[in-house]
Amino acid sequence: MKFGKRLKHQIQETLPEWQDKFLAYKDLKKLVRLTSSAPSSSEGLMENRKAEVGFIYLLNAEIDKFNSFFIEQEEDFIIRHKELQQRIQKVIATWGPNGTQSSEVDYREEMGKIRKDIVNFHGEMVLLENYSNINYTGLAKILKKYDKRTGGLLRLPFIQKVLRQPFFTTDLVSKLVKECENTINDVFPAAEEAERIGEREAAFVPEQSIFRNTVAALVTIQELRRGSSTYSEFSLPPLNLADSDLIQSLQVHSPISIL
Repeated sequence: MKFGKRLKHQIQETLPEWQDKFLAYKDLKKLVRLTSSAPSSSEGLMENRKAEVGFIYLLNAEIDKFNSFFIEQEEDFIIRHKELQQRIQKVIATWGPNGTQSSEVDYREEMGKIRKDIVNFHGEMVLLENYSNINYTGLAKILKKYDKRTGGLLRLPFIQKVLRQPFFTTDLVSKLVKECENTINDVFPAAEEAERIGEREAAFVPEQSIFRNTVAALVTIQELRRGSSTYSEFSLPPLNLADSDLIQSLQVHSPISIL
């Protein structure tokens, strides 16, 4: 699949409020064509130069956009993660077996609500990891196209700059994703398979779109980060085992089959 189509698909598969935060690949591609067109006059040469300046300006503007959005989401995730942990402790202290108002019915009901929120939260964080991956890949591809068509050498120094940007650094988000998985496994163990399936269907059917989007994002992350014989300094690092386990974990905790 060509990257332009893949990007369009990813935009359609993400949260609606995120859709204008992705790389303006089509606009950049248009500027590459204008920059590399053969000038037939001094006026044409000026248009080429204008397109080149516009291309570099838009690249920098896109990176600023990515960073602003990513940092905002990351800060929100930190707050939400802390709030979810506090909610769990409150429910345990209030309605748990040794709680101040011990009640199995209230305990199960409140924990069910929290579990749904944690799984949705997990999904949003995976979507942000995919956001980082897909935008980095788009930048690498459009820069490769620019260098090939113009004979320029913009790709290497620009990618070296990108590797230091906040939107490319997903270590914190990956850590929160893993902590969410651990919380689900530790706090919400399922006693019976049938009961677990029934609870998931009852609790999460209204939210199944986010699961579908998240699985699609995880598949894309695997594809983009898969090691190959063409791996280079412009490629994303190969997917490690911990990240690969995300798909299995999400499928285990999702409401129904969504592939």
